[in-house]
Amino acid sequence: MARILVSAMPFTGHVTPMRAVAHALVSRGHHVRFYTGSAFRDGVEASGASLVPWRRAPDFDETDLPAAFPRLVGKKGLQQLLINVQDVFIETAPAQVADLREEFDREPWDAIVGDELSLGAVLFDELEHTHLATVAVLPLHLAGSQGPPSGLGLQPGRNPVTRARDALLRAVVPLISRPILGPLSRARAAVDLPASGLGLDRMLFSRELIIASGSPMLDFRRTDRPDELSFVGRLATPASPAPTPAADLPPWWGDLEGRRVVHVTQGTLNTDPDDLIRPALEALADLDALVVVATGALGRSELPFAVPPNARVAGFLPYAQLLPRVDTMITNGGWGGTLAALEHGIPLVIAGGELDKPEIAARVAWTGAGVNLRTGTPNARQVEAGYRRIVTDPSVRQAAAGVAAELRSFGGAIRAAELIEELTAERRSPGPVVDA
Repeated sequence: MARILVSAMPFTGHVTPMRAVAHALVSRGHHVRFYTGSAFRDGVEASGASLVPWRRAPDFDETDLPAAFPRLVGKKGLQQLLINVQDVFIETAPAQVADLREEFDREPWDAIVGDELSLGAVLFDELEHTHLATVAVLPLHLAGSQGPPSGLGLQPGRNPVTRARDALLRAVVPLISRPILGPLSRARAAVDLPASGLGLDRMLFSRELIIASGSPMLDFRRTDRPDELSFVGRLATPASPAPTPAADLPPWWGDLEGRRVVHVTQGTLNTDPDDLIRPALEALADLDALVVVATGALGRSELPFAVPPNARVAGFLPYAQLLPRVDTMITNGGWGGTLAALEHGIPLVIAGGELDKPEIAARVAWTGAGVNLRTGTPNARQVEAGYRRIVTDPSVRQAAAGVAAELRSFGGAIRAAELIEELTAERRSPGPVVDA
């Protein structure tokens, strides 16, 4: 039995896949603690792990980030991304280290397993020299020598001009990243660590083990990935053999029987329904199908505008029961929902506008399994054109089936647990992290 601490930034899209890893480790007999926000207590404890809540680190509400990080008020796009990185991920790291130090002093662990934005876990491990595994719960943004930098929503170049573009973009990443170097240096100094010589994109990833959700096909089949990287497909807890009780389902659930279903979702962040839900409902209002909408907010089963007769709305929906019924998904491109749909072979129309969403849209389109609308705020005509492409071009559905087969072949959370077990069985010699 190993003692393992799992660390996840307190966002649903991070905690959910990390909870699947924790569940797999617990089921294999390991003692697991889970460091994240207190709002996730019930889910963490359901996995069999013990919650270690953020205490010194600000225990923020993911649905109202500006309340804890006021510089985010009114920000979108690149500004939102840079402030997220600085204020949410970097500047909270010293307090995360303090929380982890207190827990480690109470009871040490053999390995720390963090998502790729858990900078506090990385810094603590650099101080303590246990084992460190990184779980990429987002599309893999590890720097490399091929293709454009991750996050720009660009597909790898296929000719001399676009390959030269990719090389130029890789070269300017340090310039683009310059605004976060000061905060990163201050965070390291605050926990008595010297400058590392590494950019954030390299510092966040373990040199021992990187476990990536997704698959090579969704990583542009790059060949410049390190030996310590393993793809594991989708990270999800096993579906319960018992279906969700009828009392917990929306009252309209029976309407799904015998109907073609199109699912529309904007995930759990940036959930203004005018961005995607409203144009999608307008585009599909005359469709002979049920358009099932998830608002992304618990208990919010209504929209601030009239919906067409073929639409049904809920806050959250049980994907284990919904996705086997879904024909097509229209989404803002959240990674967890995208992987869940693709694992079921569901083709996607993606309106990815902010954060990692354009990157996800580009990757899905590269596989042929979906349509990239290239905007997070499409109009109804754009949504309709994307949907029509899927229902008239059989190659899209065929490509989605191919991605599904690859995702299912990698073993998911059980394989992740096996890799972590192998890591904890190794001896690690202490030493500082240095740039290669």
